[in-house]
Amino acid sequence: MASASLILLWAVVILRADSLPDKKSLLLPPTNFTINVTGLAQVLLRWEPNPHQEPGNVELGYRVRINAPQEEDYETRNTESKRVTVLHQGFSASVQTIPWDGHSLLASNWVSAELKAPPGSPGTSIVNLTCTTTTMLNNSNPSRPYQVSLYCTWLVGKDAPEDTQYFFYYRYGSSTEECQEYRKDTLKRNIACWFPRTFIRSRGSDLLAVHANGSSQRAAIKPLDQLFALHAIDRINPPVNVTAEIEGNYLSIQWEKPISAFPIHCFEYEVKIYNARKNYFQTEKMTTNTFISITDDISKYSIQVRAAVSSVCRQTGLWSEWSQTVYVGNDDQKPSTEWFLIVLVATICFILLIFTLICKIGHLWARLFPPVPAPKNSLKDFLVIVSPEKTVSSETEIEVISYVEESGLETLEDSVF
Repeated sequence: MASASLILLWAVVILRADSLPDKKSLLLPPTNFTINVTGLAQVLLRWEPNPHQEPGNVELGYRVRINAPQEEDYETRNTESKRVTVLHQGFSASVQTIPWDGHSLLASNWVSAELKAPPGSPGTSIVNLTCTTTTMLNNSNPSRPYQVSLYCTWLVGKDAPEDTQYFFYYRYGSSTEECQEYRKDTLKRNIACWFPRTFIRSRGSDLLAVHANGSSQRAAIKPLDQLFALHAIDRINPPVNVTAEIEGNYLSIQWEKPISAFPIHCFEYEVKIYNARKNYFQTEKMTTNTFISITDDISKYSIQVRAAVSSVCRQTGLWSEWSQTVYVGNDDQKPSTEWFLIVLVATICFILLIFTLICKIGHLWARLFPPVPAPKNSLKDFLVIVSPEKTVSSETEIEVISYVEESGLETLEDSVF
Protein backbone atom coordinates (compact mmCIF):
# COMPACT_ATOMS: atom_id res chain seq x y z
CA MET A 1 0.00 0.00 0.00
CA ALA A 2 2.82 2.36 0.85
CA SER A 3 4.63 1.55 -2.36
CA ALA A 4 1.48 2.30 -4.38
CA SER A 5 1.16 5.69 -2.67
CA LEU A 6 4.77 6.53 -3.50
CA ILE A 7 4.25 5.65 -7.14
CA LEU A 8 1.10 7.82 -7.29
CA LEU A 9 2.91 10.77 -5.69
CA TRP A 10 5.81 10.46 -8.12
CA ALA A 11 3.42 10.50 -11.08
CA VAL A 12 1.72 13.66 -9.76
CA VAL A 13 5.11 15.41 -9.40
CA ILE A 14 6.07 14.50 -12.96
CA LEU A 15 2.71 15.75 -14.23
CA ARG A 16 3.08 19.07 -12.46
CA ALA A 17 6.66 19.45 -13.77
CA ASP A 18 5.49 18.84 -17.32
CA SER A 19 2.74 21.41 -16.90
CA LEU A 20 5.19 24.22 -15.93
CA PRO A 21 6.08 26.68 -18.72
CA ASP A 22 9.37 26.19 -20.54
CA LYS A 23 11.90 28.68 -19.23
CA LYS A 24 13.42 28.93 -22.71
CA SER A 25 10.23 30.41 -24.24
CA LEU A 26 9.47 33.12 -21.69
CA LEU A 27 10.56 36.12 -23.88
CA LEU A 28 7.72 37.91 -25.58
CA PRO A 29 7.96 40.06 -28.74
CA PRO A 30 7.89 43.88 -28.58
CA THR A 31 4.66 45.76 -29.20
CA ASN A 32 3.59 48.89 -31.11
CA PHE A 33 6.40 48.61 -33.64
CA THR A 34 6.23 51.56 -36.08
CA ILE A 35 8.36 53.11 -38.86
CA ASN A 36 8.13 56.87 -39.44
CA VAL A 37 9.86 59.02 -42.07
CA THR A 38 11.72 61.84 -40.30
CA GLY A 39 13.62 63.34 -43.26
CA LEU A 40 15.00 62.73 -46.70
CA ALA A 41 16.18 59.11 -46.76
CA GLN A 42 15.75 58.87 -43.00
CA VAL A 43 13.37 56.79 -40.84
CA LEU A 44 12.78 56.24 -37.14
CA LEU A 45 12.00 52.71 -35.90
CA ARG A 46 10.20 52.63 -32.56
CA TRP A 47 8.71 49.86 -30.37
CA GLU A 48 7.75 49.12 -26.77
CA PRO A 49 8.59 46.21 -24.45
CA ASN A 50 5.88 43.64 -24.17
CA PRO A 51 3.79 44.56 -21.11
CA HIS A 52 3.10 40.88 -20.42
CA GLN A 53 6.74 40.03 -20.12
CA GLU A 54 7.30 38.67 -16.61
CA PRO A 55 9.95 40.53 -14.66
CA GLY A 56 13.05 38.59 -13.90
CA ASN A 57 16.79 38.77 -13.49
CA VAL A 58 17.36 38.72 -17.25
CA GLU A 59 18.43 41.95 -19.01
CA LEU A 60 16.55 42.35 -22.24
CA GLY A 61 17.70 43.68 -25.58
CA TYR A 62 16.43 43.75 -29.12
CA ARG A 63 17.58 42.50 -32.46
CA VAL A 64 16.60 44.63 -35.44
CA ARG A 65 16.56 43.28 -38.95
CA ILE A 66 16.26 45.55 -41.98
CA ASN A 67 14.55 43.52 -44.70
CA ALA A 68 14.43 46.09 -47.51
CA PRO A 69 15.88 47.79 -49.42
CA GLN A 70 19.02 45.99 -48.16
CA GLU A 71 19.28 43.32 -45.49
CA GLU A 72 21.04 44.30 -42.29
CA ASP A 73 21.03 42.97 -38.71
CA TYR A 74 22.10 44.73 -35.53
CA GLU A 75 21.37 44.62 -31.79
CA THR A 76 20.44 47.39 -29.39
CA ARG A 77 19.12 47.93 -25.87
CA ASN A 78 17.10 51.01 -26.91
CA THR A 79 13.49 50.93 -27.96
CA GLU A 80 14.04 53.12 -31.01
CA SER A 81 16.54 53.30 -33.84
CA LYS A 82 17.23 55.95 -36.50
CA ARG A 83 18.29 54.70 -39.92
CA VAL A 84 19.54 56.52 -43.03
CA THR A 85 18.47 54.64 -46.15
CA VAL A 86 16.92 55.14 -49.56
CA LEU A 87 13.14 55.02 -49.50
CA HIS A 88 12.06 55.11 -53.15
CA GLN A 89 12.00 51.29 -53.15
CA GLY A 90 10.04 51.04 -49.90
CA PHE A 91 11.31 50.01 -46.48
CA SER A 92 10.54 47.13 -44.14
CA ALA A 93 12.05 45.94 -40.86
CA SER A 94 11.47 43.46 -38.04
CA VAL A 95 12.38 43.39 -34.35
CA GLN A 96 12.48 40.70 -31.63
CA THR A 97 13.30 40.53 -27.94
CA ILE A 98 16.55 38.84 -26.97
CA PRO A 99 18.43 38.17 -23.71
CA TRP A 100 21.15 40.82 -23.52
CA ASP A 101 23.43 39.12 -21.01
CA GLY A 102 23.89 35.87 -22.94
CA HIS A 103 21.22 34.00 -20.97
CA SER A 104 20.03 30.70 -22.37
CA LEU A 105 16.52 32.02 -22.91
CA LEU A 106 15.37 31.93 -26.49
CA ALA A 107 14.59 35.10 -28.43
CA SER A 108 11.00 36.05 -29.02
CA ASN A 109 9.13 35.89 -32.28
CA TRP A 110 9.61 38.68 -34.84
CA VAL A 111 7.25 41.61 -35.27
CA SER A 112 7.41 43.58 -38.53
CA ALA A 113 6.44 46.92 -40.03
CA GLU A 114 6.64 48.29 -43.58
CA LEU A 115 6.66 51.49 -45.63
CA LYS A 116 5.25 51.14 -49.12
CA ALA A 117 7.28 52.42 -52.09
CA PRO A 118 6.05 55.83 -53.26
CA PRO A 119 3.88 55.78 -56.39
CA GLY A 120 5.28 56.51 -59.83
CA SER A 121 5.56 55.06 -63.30
CA PRO A 122 8.62 52.91 -64.01
CA GLY A 123 11.33 54.59 -66.07
CA THR A 124 10.32 58.14 -65.15
CA SER A 125 12.77 58.84 -62.32
CA ILE A 126 16.14 60.47 -62.95
CA VAL A 127 19.11 58.25 -63.84
CA ASN A 128 22.93 58.49 -63.71
CA LEU A 129 22.91 60.83 -60.72
CA THR A 130 26.39 62.08 -59.76
CA CYS A 131 27.43 64.67 -57.19
CA THR A 132 30.66 66.43 -56.20
CA THR A 133 31.50 68.79 -53.35
CA THR A 134 34.11 71.55 -53.38
CA THR A 135 35.50 73.60 -50.51
CA MET A 136 35.91 77.38 -50.82
CA LEU A 137 37.07 80.16 -48.54
CA ASN A 138 34.31 81.90 -46.61
CA ASN A 139 35.58 85.36 -45.73
CA SER A 140 32.16 86.54 -44.54
CA ASN A 141 32.08 84.18 -41.55
CA PRO A 142 35.30 84.00 -39.49
CA SER A 143 33.85 81.30 -37.25
CA ARG A 144 33.40 79.06 -40.30
CA PRO A 145 36.24 79.96 -42.69
CA TYR A 146 35.48 77.21 -45.20
CA GLN A 147 32.29 76.79 -47.22
CA VAL A 148 31.27 73.63 -49.09
CA SER A 149 29.43 73.82 -52.41
CA LEU A 150 27.49 70.97 -54.04
CA TYR A 151 27.00 70.23 -57.72
CA CYS A 152 24.84 67.34 -59.00
CA THR A 153 23.91 66.20 -62.50
CA TRP A 154 21.50 63.57 -63.83
CA LEU A 155 19.75 62.35 -66.95
CA VAL A 156 16.05 62.31 -67.70
CA GLY A 157 14.33 58.94 -67.29
CA LYS A 158 13.93 57.05 -70.56
CA ASP A 159 10.13 56.85 -70.17
CA ALA A 160 9.62 60.33 -68.72
CA PRO A 161 7.19 62.49 -70.77
CA GLU A 162 8.53 65.60 -72.46
CA ASP A 163 6.68 67.87 -70.02
CA THR A 164 8.42 66.26 -67.01
CA GLN A 165 10.02 68.66 -64.57
CA TYR A 166 12.34 67.49 -61.80
CA PHE A 167 12.95 69.03 -58.38
CA PHE A 168 16.08 68.37 -56.39
CA TYR A 169 16.87 68.40 -52.63
CA TYR A 170 19.73 67.49 -50.36
CA ARG A 171 19.89 66.72 -46.64
CA TYR A 172 22.95 66.74 -44.42
CA GLY A 173 22.43 66.12 -40.73
CA SER A 174 19.26 67.93 -39.74
CA SER A 175 19.45 70.52 -42.55
CA THR A 176 17.50 70.17 -45.80
CA GLU A 177 17.59 72.49 -48.82
CA GLU A 178 15.83 72.64 -52.17
CA CYS A 179 17.78 73.56 -55.27
CA GLN A 180 17.50 77.14 -56.53
CA GLU A 181 20.00 77.10 -59.41
CA TYR A 182 19.18 74.54 -62.11
CA ARG A 183 20.73 73.80 -65.48
CA LYS A 184 18.22 72.76 -68.16
CA ASP A 185 18.18 70.72 -71.36
CA THR A 186 16.73 71.76 -74.71
CA LEU A 187 13.21 70.90 -73.48
CA LYS A 188 13.66 73.14 -70.40
CA ARG A 189 13.84 70.14 -68.06
CA ASN A 190 16.10 70.39 -65.03
CA ILE A 191 19.17 68.16 -65.46
CA ALA A 192 21.68 69.64 -62.97
CA CYS A 193 21.73 71.63 -59.75
CA TRP A 194 24.26 73.96 -58.12
CA PHE A 195 24.28 74.73 -54.39
CA PRO A 196 26.96 77.44 -53.97
CA ARG A 197 26.63 77.32 -50.18
CA THR A 198 25.53 74.32 -48.13
CA PHE A 199 25.37 73.05 -44.56
CA ILE A 200 27.76 70.24 -45.47
CA ARG A 201 30.89 69.98 -43.36
CA SER A 202 33.82 68.69 -45.43
CA ARG A 203 35.38 67.06 -42.36
CA GLY A 204 32.09 65.49 -41.30
CA SER A 205 31.29 61.80 -41.36
CA ASP A 206 27.52 61.90 -41.99
CA LEU A 207 26.13 60.57 -45.23
CA LEU A 208 24.85 63.07 -47.76
CA ALA A 209 21.26 62.27 -48.81
CA VAL A 210 19.84 63.62 -52.06
CA HIS A 211 16.30 63.32 -53.35
CA ALA A 212 14.71 64.06 -56.72
CA ASN A 213 11.02 63.96 -57.51
CA GLY A 214 9.06 65.30 -60.46
CA SER A 215 5.76 66.24 -61.98
CA SER A 216 4.05 65.74 -65.33
CA GLN A 217 0.59 66.06 -66.79
CA ARG A 218 0.94 62.70 -68.51
CA ALA A 219 2.36 60.35 -65.87
CA ALA A 220 3.22 60.03 -62.19
CA ILE A 221 6.97 60.64 -61.84
CA LYS A 222 8.72 58.18 -59.56
CA PRO A 223 11.10 59.78 -57.00
CA LEU A 224 14.70 58.74 -56.39
CA ASP A 225 16.87 58.78 -53.25
CA GLN A 226 20.64 58.33 -53.18
CA LEU A 227 23.27 58.41 -50.44
CA PHE A 228 26.87 59.61 -50.81
CA ALA A 229 29.85 59.28 -48.51
CA LEU A 230 31.63 62.64 -48.47
CA HIS A 231 35.09 61.20 -49.04
CA ALA A 232 33.85 59.59 -52.27
CA ILE A 233 32.53 62.83 -53.84
CA ASP A 234 34.70 65.53 -52.26
CA ARG A 235 36.81 67.12 -54.99
CA ILE A 236 39.89 68.47 -53.23
CA ASN A 237 41.29 71.76 -54.52
CA PRO A 238 44.75 71.58 -56.12
CA PRO A 239 47.78 72.84 -54.16
CA VAL A 240 48.45 76.58 -54.41
CA ASN A 241 51.55 78.77 -54.84
CA VAL A 242 53.60 76.13 -56.63
CA THR A 243 57.17 77.38 -57.24
CA ALA A 244 60.26 75.78 -58.77
CA GLU A 245 63.88 76.76 -59.25
CA ILE A 246 67.12 75.21 -60.44
CA GLU A 247 70.29 75.68 -58.40
CA GLY A 248 73.26 73.92 -59.94
CA ASN A 249 72.23 70.30 -60.46
CA TYR A 250 69.23 70.50 -58.11
CA LEU A 251 65.59 71.10 -59.04
CA SER A 252 63.66 72.37 -56.02
CA ILE A 253 59.82 72.44 -55.95
CA GLN A 254 57.60 73.85 -53.20
CA TRP A 255 53.86 74.43 -52.75
CA GLU A 256 51.17 75.14 -50.15
CA LYS A 257 48.31 72.88 -49.05
CA PRO A 258 44.97 73.14 -50.89
CA ILE A 259 42.16 75.37 -49.70
CA SER A 260 40.53 72.94 -47.29
CA ALA A 261 39.32 72.58 -43.72
CA PHE A 262 41.79 69.73 -43.26
CA PRO A 263 45.14 70.69 -41.66
CA ILE A 264 48.44 70.38 -43.52
CA HIS A 265 49.35 66.94 -42.12
CA CYS A 266 46.21 65.40 -43.65
CA PHE A 267 47.40 65.59 -47.26
CA GLU A 268 49.47 63.47 -49.57
CA TYR A 269 50.79 64.83 -52.86
CA GLU A 270 51.81 63.74 -56.32
CA VAL A 271 54.37 65.72 -58.32
CA LYS A 272 54.59 65.41 -62.11
CA ILE A 273 57.77 66.67 -63.81
CA TYR A 274 58.20 66.80 -67.58
CA ASN A 275 61.70 66.99 -69.08
CA ALA A 276 61.28 68.72 -72.44
CA ARG A 277 64.73 67.80 -73.71
CA LYS A 278 64.30 64.07 -73.07
CA ASN A 279 60.50 64.03 -73.57
CA TYR A 280 60.21 62.19 -70.26
CA PHE A 281 57.63 62.31 -67.43
CA GLN A 282 58.61 61.69 -63.82
CA THR A 283 55.94 61.21 -61.13
CA GLU A 284 56.65 61.14 -57.39
CA LYS A 285 54.37 60.69 -54.33
CA MET A 286 55.08 62.25 -50.94
CA THR A 287 53.48 63.58 -47.75
CA THR A 288 55.55 66.78 -47.50
CA ASN A 289 55.08 69.98 -49.48
CA THR A 290 58.67 70.07 -50.80
CA PHE A 291 60.46 68.01 -53.43
CA ILE A 292 64.11 68.16 -54.50
CA SER A 293 65.47 66.24 -57.48
CA ILE A 294 68.96 65.92 -58.96
CA THR A 295 69.17 66.87 -62.63
CA ASP A 296 71.87 65.31 -64.80
CA ASP A 297 71.51 67.82 -67.61
CA ILE A 298 70.14 71.28 -68.26
CA SER A 299 66.66 71.31 -69.76
CA LYS A 300 63.30 73.03 -69.63
CA TYR A 301 60.93 71.47 -67.08
CA SER A 302 57.16 71.76 -66.66
CA ILE A 303 55.85 70.94 -63.17
CA GLN A 304 52.37 70.17 -61.77
CA VAL A 305 51.21 69.05 -58.31
CA ARG A 306 47.95 67.50 -57.08
CA ALA A 307 46.67 66.47 -53.64
CA ALA A 308 44.39 64.05 -51.82
CA VAL A 309 43.32 63.67 -48.20
CA SER A 310 45.30 60.78 -46.73
CA SER A 311 43.94 57.92 -44.66
CA VAL A 312 45.46 59.55 -41.56
CA CYS A 313 42.49 61.92 -41.35
CA ARG A 314 39.69 60.13 -43.20
CA GLN A 315 39.00 57.42 -45.70
CA THR A 316 40.99 57.95 -48.88
CA GLY A 317 39.04 59.78 -51.56
CA LEU A 318 39.52 61.53 -54.89
CA TRP A 319 42.67 63.24 -56.14
CA SER A 320 42.43 66.91 -56.92
CA GLU A 321 42.95 68.37 -60.36
CA TRP A 322 46.54 69.16 -61.31
CA SER A 323 47.80 72.59 -60.35
CA GLN A 324 48.65 75.19 -62.96
CA THR A 325 51.82 74.33 -64.85
CA VAL A 326 55.04 75.95 -63.66
CA TYR A 327 58.00 76.20 -66.07
CA VAL A 328 61.66 76.36 -65.11
CA GLY A 329 64.96 75.98 -67.00
CA ASN A 330 65.75 76.46 -70.70
CA ASP A 331 65.76 73.68 -73.27
CA ASP A 332 68.08 75.71 -75.59
CA GLN A 333 70.75 76.04 -72.96
CA LYS A 334 73.96 73.97 -73.32
CA PRO A 335 76.69 73.24 -70.81
CA SER A 336 79.47 75.90 -70.80
CA THR A 337 82.20 73.50 -72.01
CA GLU A 338 80.07 72.37 -74.91
CA TRP A 339 79.26 75.95 -75.82
CA PHE A 340 82.97 76.90 -75.71
CA LEU A 341 83.94 74.12 -78.11
CA ILE A 342 81.15 74.98 -80.51
CA VAL A 343 82.09 78.67 -80.58
CA LEU A 344 85.82 77.88 -80.97
CA VAL A 345 85.32 75.56 -83.94
CA ALA A 346 82.94 78.00 -85.61
CA THR A 347 85.41 80.88 -85.18
CA ILE A 348 88.32 78.93 -86.66
CA CYS A 349 86.25 77.85 -89.64
CA PHE A 350 85.12 81.43 -90.25
CA ILE A 351 88.69 82.82 -90.13
CA LEU A 352 89.96 80.17 -92.55
CA LEU A 353 87.13 80.89 -94.95
CA ILE A 354 87.81 84.65 -94.96
CA PHE A 355 91.55 84.13 -95.41
CA THR A 356 90.98 81.77 -98.34
CA LEU A 357 88.73 84.26 -100.08
CA ILE A 358 91.21 87.10 -99.66
CA CYS A 359 94.06 85.00 -101.05
CA LYS A 360 92.01 83.93 -104.05
CA ILE A 361 90.89 87.44 -104.93
CA GLY A 362 94.27 89.24 -104.56
CA HIS A 363 96.59 86.40 -105.65
CA LEU A 364 98.20 86.90 -102.32
CA TRP A 365 99.17 83.27 -102.10
CA ALA A 366 101.39 83.51 -105.22
CA ARG A 367 103.01 86.68 -103.91
CA LEU A 368 103.67 85.29 -100.49
CA PHE A 369 104.98 82.01 -101.85
CA PRO A 370 106.55 82.61 -105.35
CA PRO A 371 107.81 79.52 -107.28
CA VAL A 372 111.53 78.67 -106.80
CA PRO A 373 113.50 78.62 -110.18
CA ALA A 374 114.98 75.24 -111.04
CA PRO A 375 118.39 74.60 -112.86
CA LYS A 376 118.17 74.28 -116.65
CA ASN A 377 118.35 70.73 -117.85
CA SER A 378 119.93 70.52 -121.35
CA LEU A 379 118.86 66.97 -121.84
CA LYS A 380 115.32 67.92 -121.00
CA ASP A 381 115.46 70.84 -123.44
CA PHE A 382 116.84 68.56 -126.13
CA LEU A 383 114.04 66.14 -125.61
CA VAL A 384 111.59 68.99 -125.79
CA ILE A 385 113.14 70.15 -129.12
CA VAL A 386 113.46 66.72 -130.67
CA SER A 387 110.14 65.50 -129.64
CA PRO A 388 108.25 67.92 -131.87
CA GLU A 389 110.44 67.05 -134.83
CA LYS A 390 109.43 63.44 -134.48
CA THR A 391 105.87 64.34 -134.72
CA VAL A 392 106.09 66.13 -138.05
CA SER A 393 105.39 64.43 -141.34
CA SER A 394 108.01 62.71 -143.49
CA GLU A 395 108.04 65.49 -146.05
CA THR A 396 109.14 68.03 -143.48
CA GLU A 397 112.01 65.84 -142.41
CA ILE A 398 113.28 65.55 -146.02
CA GLU A 399 113.19 69.24 -146.53
CA VAL A 400 115.16 69.94 -143.40
CA ILE A 401 117.84 67.41 -144.27
CA SER A 402 118.17 68.79 -147.85
CA TYR A 403 118.60 72.25 -146.49
CA VAL A 404 121.41 71.19 -144.24
CA GLU A 405 123.24 69.44 -147.10
CA GLU A 406 123.10 72.50 -149.30
CA SER A 407 124.44 74.67 -146.59
CA GLY A 408 127.30 72.25 -146.08
CA LEU A 409 128.24 72.28 -149.79
CA GLU A 410 128.43 76.03 -149.89
CA THR A 411 130.78 76.02 -146.96
CA LEU A 412 133.04 73.46 -148.63
CA GLU A 413 133.11 75.42 -151.89
CA ASP A 414 134.14 78.53 -150.05
CA SER A 415 136.89 76.68 -148.34
CA VAL A 416 138.26 75.07 -151.55
CA PHE A 417 138.19 77.94 -153.85
